[in-house]
Amino acid sequence: MQNTPSAENGFATAQSGFTYSRSQFENLVDSALAHAKKLGATDAGANASEGCGLSVSVRMGALETVERNRDKSLGITVYAGARRGNASTSDFSPLAIEQTVQAAYDIARFTAEDPLAGLPDLDDVVREQPDLDLFHPWALTPEAAADLALACEAAALQTHKRITNTEGAGVSAQQSHFFSAHMRAGQAGFRGGYASSRHSLSVAPIAALPGKNAEMQRDAWYSSMRHPAQLASPQAIGRYAAERALSRLHSRKLPTTTCPVLFESPLAAGLLGALVQAVSGGALYRKSTFLLDSLGKQVLPKHMDLHEDPFVPRGKGSSPFDDEGVQCHARQVVSAGRLEGYFLSSYSARKLGMKTTGNAGGSHNLTLTSRQTRPGDDLDAMLKKLGTGLLVVELMGQGVNYVTGDYSRGASGFWVERGEIAFPVQEITIAGNLKDMLLGIEAVGADAYNYGAKTVGSILVNRMKVAGS
Repeated sequence: MQNTPSAENGFATAQSGFTYSRSQFENLVDSALAHAKKLGATDAGANASEGCGLSVSVRMGALETVERNRDKSLGITVYAGARRGNASTSDFSPLAIEQTVQAAYDIARFTAEDPLAGLPDLDDVVREQPDLDLFHPWALTPEAAADLALACEAAALQTHKRITNTEGAGVSAQQSHFFSAHMRAGQAGFRGGYASSRHSLSVAPIAALPGKNAEMQRDAWYSSMRHPAQLASPQAIGRYAAERALSRLHSRKLPTTTCPVLFESPLAAGLLGALVQAVSGGALYRKSTFLLDSLGKQVLPKHMDLHEDPFVPRGKGSSPFDDEGVQCHARQVVSAGRLEGYFLSSYSARKLGMKTTGNAGGSHNLTLTSRQTRPGDDLDAMLKKLGTGLLVVELMGQGVNYVTGDYSRGASGFWVERGEIAFPVQEITIAGNLKDMLLGIEAVGADAYNYGAKTVGSILVNRMKVAGS
């Protein structure tokens, strides 16, 4: 079946590789909602989705795996008064849909009442759904994907004779689409959906010194975009990944010390993620966060701001509405270091006596900036600001306690003296408290890096414990 691209469809089924069209999904969802109403549900929500893609991996010049994935799902949430039940199925036959709705309704009948559970308030539901240019399917054959991966790996291997091995290179082309709708008191409510894509190219080279049992170091790099034409070239990815691995040869341990720490920009996004998790609804109403009751308070230095924009064209965190169909908004989350808003779904907002922020499902295109950052503040300039201390380029383990803020993770990177890299280091641990670390950010680099839905430059933290030999 082939559909013409239109505002109603948002994509062409034949071009995308999808099996189902937007109109078919609407019919499936409407059928589920109609059966929920027939059973006596007061409210209900349903979501139909489909994803497909191609993943190819190579290693040392040879094809390793070719994988095609395709999945589909219909989920239904049913409310019987203040009771809620949900169920899902991958079988789209009429009988299976009725059985799934019945299962959700039966669950709702026997669960405990929760007066705060329910669909989002009508005033919060999205009115306009702009096209954010999120869907760019990649007509990639397995042969072409393998050629790209091989070119990426070859570029890494050709960078230097000490790149002797790799953990492989890979290409992934993924696309999906969905349609959701609500039924409130038997009447139609929210309706919406869209298609999106995400493609990537990656490689992980290994550098080794000559001799038996000599030191080996691994590093990796990748590029991920909505549109395949925006991916970095295989040659650039391969060379950069190889240079990173080479730079880590001759690594040493450090004596235990306390010093400033510079987080490379991809890792700095992790610090931003910790802040987001700490001021998200679930952590707040469960009182399992080190930033409890922080609204209006200083959570970052006064020179820092955090902006959220769901409407960036082709943005990895872009969406006209959240997972509940609530309207998204561009907003200033942190202004001059003060927290101006939490990240709330409808349920967590009700638990806190607040209004949803349109963040059911997560944040949207966050950008962390410093008012002190200058255009020339690249990594070299940030090393100068660091002076003598540690540049971290890799973190290991999950040693983060979001209740207390205690932070302790394995790390590797480079020791810096008087603003210049002195030598690579490994087998160390960095430790501190996230509340102190966030307030102790002295500078943010102009070397902004986009990691998923977060964009931030390298981050300099004034003081951390570094445990070594």
